Amino acid sequence: MFASRSDLPLDRDALSRFLPWLIAFMVFLAVLAMAGVLVLNTIAARWDKGITGTLTVQIVPADDPSKDDERLQKVLKILAETPEVDRFETLGDDKLLALLEPWLGTGVGVQDLPLPRLVDVELKPDAKLDVEALSRRVEARVPGVSIDDHSLWLGRLVRLIRTVEGLASMVLVLIVLATVGTVVFTTRTGLTIHRNAIEVLHFIGAQDSYVASQFAGRALILGLKGGVAGLLLAAPTLWGIGFMARQMDSGLLPDITLSPVHWAALAGLPVAVALIAMMTARLTVLKTLSRML
Repeated sequence: MFASRSDLPLDRDALSRFLPWLIAFMVFLAVLAMAGVLVLNTIAARWDKGITGTLTVQIVPADDPSKDDERLQKVLKILAETPEVDRFETLGDDKLLALLEPWLGTGVGVQDLPLPRLVDVELKPDAKLDVEALSRRVEARVPGVSIDDHSLWLGRLVRLIRTVEGLASMVLVLIVLATVGTVVFTTRTGLTIHRNAIEVLHFIGAQDSYVASQFAGRALILGLKGGVAGLLLAAPTLWGIGFMARQMDSGLLPDITLSPVHWAALAGLPVAVALIAMMTARLTVLKTLSRML
């Protein structure tokens, strides 16, 4: 694709000296945007897998606490009679306090709060349960019971995440287009500067493809330099964001750490940008020379 030696003094071009820095800035933004896409996709998939097909039954404490156990047993009996239910588990007070700890802190006892009884329900795979019908059946026998269908709010949350993920993907596309535009501008400027030298090469038999390989090889090298620099700048930024997220309570934020596969994908960005720069420079030279000479 590119020659082993250069017959054009491309290293002396002032614009080419700025190209690696521009590419480094583009790769820096691209790494951040791609990391956001990967993290959001992982979070959405994890929540969708972990919550879909589950329900939460909440039994509000009665005025007479002695009736709470009786009301709980009636609810459990209804769940056992429901064919779509695979399993259910009553959450103890310790688990409830653990769920509330991010908001209430430690040191809160059961006697300090009128905690409801919660039952975690898991449906059978591919089961189609009419949650509203189950709610009416439970409410008729045990007043003060509500059923939370996670799929309702989960669908909205996943749609929001997918929207943000789409915006981040659009940012990636814009960064690629900006990189292509920068390489095109730099290459055309270099062609104008070295027009006389290119004409001499044509007089001695050089083809357009040979001249294009000179610019393509230079763009590849500059793209790799700028891409690696951008990745080295983005890596500590991502680490810092992850470190600050880990300092917060895990109950408030989801796990936003990047896996080794994610880091491998991000590490491939400089190579991808360098290849894009090389192909862009080559095509620009071939198209421009067909008009100039």
